[in-house]
Amino acid sequence: MADNFRIAVSSDFIKPDGSPAFPMFDMSPLDDKANVEWKYLESREGPVSAEELAGHDALILLAQRFARESIPADGRLAQVARFGVGYDTVDVAACLENGIAVTITPDGVRRPVAVSIIALMLAITGKMLIKDKLTRQGPDGFAQKINHMGVGLVGKVLGSVGIGNIGAEMFRLAKPFDMEFMAHDPYADAAIAKELGVRMVDMETLARESDILTVNCPLNDETHQIVSAELIAAMKPTAFLINTSRGPTVDQKALVKALQADAIAGAGLDVFDPEPPPADDPILKLDNVILAPHGLCWTAECFAGIGATCINAVFANMEGAEPRGLVDRAILGNADWQAKLAAYKGRFGA
Repeated sequence: MADNFRIAVSSDFIKPDGSPAFPMFDMSPLDDKANVEWKYLESREGPVSAEELAGHDALILLAQRFARESIPADGRLAQVARFGVGYDTVDVAACLENGIAVTITPDGVRRPVAVSIIALMLAITGKMLIKDKLTRQGPDGFAQKINHMGVGLVGKVLGSVGIGNIGAEMFRLAKPFDMEFMAHDPYADAAIAKELGVRMVDMETLARESDILTVNCPLNDETHQIVSAELIAAMKPTAFLINTSRGPTVDQKALVKALQADAIAGAGLDVFDPEPPPADDPILKLDNVILAPHGLCWTAECFAGIGATCINAVFANMEGAEPRGLVDRAILGNADWQAKLAAYKGRFGA
């Protein structure tokens, strides 16, 4: 094994001309850290290349897929550090089998994503999209504003599928609006729910009683289309749906039908199924939705925070410590990963 700790960074962090795609992601800690070598990978098509990853200890991963075939045969890789909180592009089971920890960056996205949810809530209830269009029509548009009254939030029910990192932060930010809070989450921390004044309910009650229903859960087998056609049908005709998690957590075809029929009042979507949506996707033609290209939370502040969290997780692993943001804590009992960790601690630990 080489003397230095070697870090690979996925190629989508740089533009084709070699310049940084996200200059707010401060890479200087990688340059300043003793005993660290790092480089950008070159391959851009398909999953991350196992051949390119050979000889590396960690991978900082943006949007490329990390599949079973991405795992190098040399057995050296110890960590896939996902830049963000979604990990549906990573084969977590294959990583566990091969002694590779998968980490995400909840600390870096908590506030930015929660802010984007609040932004969508204010935009759809205030009918910002239609009011913007009316204003651009001049006097004729101004004359129509009486037909597009917004919806006040006091006393309305803000519901969430999930009350984890982002869901809890959303409720914290929504406190001044004097809304009622409700959530469904079988893994919820009861103390946090109590602290935030969130009533925990089943999914049917959540769909039926929410005025603004938000989706704040990771995408996995359990949550695929957790907002089903049946749950959408149970929503109030005056209710709004907001999804900033992953597109497949919602039955998008059922959502489109509900929006087309005015069975619900509207939606705010930052994610889609499929993604990106094709140009002829009917959801793009609706005037009762506000859409963003899976990047509403993308700000310099957001990416700087994610980047710092990601690098800190890699450095923790390098020094033989448990990194924050482990996706599957079963890795803590994996003998191969523990052996890598012990070796790192002996070489690089404080």
